[in-house]
Amino acid sequence: MNVELHRIWRETGTTVLLVTHSIAEAAYLADRVVVMSARPGTVTEVIDVGLPAERDYADTMNRPEFRDTTARIRTLLGAASAAG
Repeated sequence: MNVELHRIWRETGTTVLLVTHSIAEAAYLADRVVVMSARPGTVTEVIDVGLPAERDYADTMNRPEFRDTTARIRTLLGAASAAG
């Protein structure tokens, strides 16, 4: 489904807002990821993913930009979890 959504987005050029709990899904599909805190929900950080617009799923999972982005998101969510 991720690959199909990415294809549709690339073909139409339409802005897409996706809310997900999946860190990998967010990093694969997004140009930017907005990480939010728990109650009250506030923006913790906006992360520029830095991946090329054309993305092969398997290749993307092995790119340093993908690994860096998912690690940063995990760190932010872990800090929020520890604080809450």
